[in-house]
Amino acid sequence: MAVTWTISSMDRTIKLDDKDNVVTTIHWRASETDSDGNSGSSYGSVGVTLGSQSFIAYADIKESDAIQWAKDALGSDEVTAIETNIANQIAEMKTPTTASGVSW
Repeated sequence: MAVTWTISSMDRTIKLDDKDNVVTTIHWRASETDSDGNSGSSYGSVGVTLGSQSFIAYADIKESDAIQWAKDALGSDEVTAIETNIANQIAEMKTPTTASGVSW
């Protein structure tokens, strides 16, 4: 399996310079479930700017656009760290290293 990235929400500025509804923050979720039903996930948000990318009207933004913007803003090292952490969560579920409870 692979980590699946989704967008939970996007914050936007209604009017920024000559643009309408400019996305400023992307709230993302990354998750994975293995074939045994073990899962891991991470949730966060990242600020984005127009930068050098072509402006896309808010109504025309696809989730894949927003995912790419979020990953670009996070940077490849952080994306790798998030996905590694999710893999570690799944590994911990498969072979726990800690437990809690009472002995009685």
